Amino acid sequence: MYMPESEIQKEVTRVALEISRDLRDKNPLFCPTLTGAFMFMSDLAKALDFDAEVGFVKYTSYSGMHSTGKVKVSLPFPEKCRGRHVVIVEDIVDTGITMETMLEEVSKLEPADVYIASFLFKPDSFKKDFKIDYIGRSIPNDFIVGYGLDYDGLGRFYRDIYVVDEL
Repeated sequence: MYMPESEIQKEVTRVALEISRDLRDKNPLFCPTLTGAFMFMSDLAKALDFDAEVGFVKYTSYSGMHSTGKVKVSLPFPEKCRGRHVVIVEDIVDTGITMETMLEEVSKLEPADVYIASFLFKPDSFKKDFKIDYIGRSIPNDFIVGYGLDYDGLGRFYRDIYVVDEL
């Protein structure tokens, strides 16, 4: 096991406290990325000390254990991002390719601000130049599953996070 549920929940609570401190008075719109961020968003929402709106998005660039380098948009940012403080919620940021595309797309809606909350971050894989405002934990360049993260659609429902060995 890579990260047990108890550690996951500790990090979620810490991130929720940081977001609550910074954004509670800004009426933020949370935009979790499907499908991986649904568990993080659910736990994060329960741990925030304020109510907020949510608008799901779906941007993907992975096939199997590797990034394709191309981002597919299945569910774009909602129009209600316009003029709002938007929090993009992600399960993991590794190369940054998907997030870079998401930032370009949401900026077209002219939000007041855009924040990024990622449960996991792989600094050794990161190739882009944007700031991640809220990070649950930085991790090595391992391929992991559980807590929303998957391998070809499977493994998302594990309560803990596990490392997948190269197949």
